[in-house]
Amino acid sequence: MATESNRAMRPFWMHQLVEYIIGACFISTAIPSSTPIIPLVLGGLIIVNAAISTGPAGAFRLVHRQVHRLFDVALIGATVVASAQPVYAVQNSTRAIMLLLALVLGFVWWNTDFATRNERKDRRRGRSRTATGATGTAPRSDPSDTKVDPEIAGRMAGRSAAQTFLAAKRLKKAMIDDRNRSDSA
Repeated sequence: MATESNRAMRPFWMHQLVEYIIGACFISTAIPSSTPIIPLVLGGLIIVNAAISTGPAGAFRLVHRQVHRLFDVALIGATVVASAQPVYAVQNSTRAIMLLLALVLGFVWWNTDFATRNERKDRRRGRSRTATGATGTAPRSDPSDTKVDPEIAGRMAGRSAAQTFLAAKRLKKAMIDDRNRSDSA
């Protein structure tokens, strides 16, 4: 997609891994069920969808990520329809599990970054160009809306903790030295 979101986006490999797990959950739900065909088919379709996409965890890499994204929406819809349909018998507990797994798959789909590595690099380059402006220096902005770089913040926190530790260590040594001097006098 061309638009960029402020949502926390998860990498595609994680999306694929979760799809394998959800597919296995569908299949494991079908095993003890007296009507196993619907969850078994849905689980198989979800696993096949994860396996044929061009991602790091794809087994066959036949389908582009954007097509995989559309297949995900179709599978989520099919799962909701299959859990609500009255034609084929499905146990109520299996229906509930199918709806929960559809909800999980929808949540994972919503928070997944479907961009390829090169697309993410281009997006980062575009962000850095707009952040630096035409002059190559960072534009001045309102101090209230500046964002702190997490790496710099972590480094500063670590240095501050180390300085505090060393100051406490020096204070403890000074107190021991003062006590030893007062005991010897």
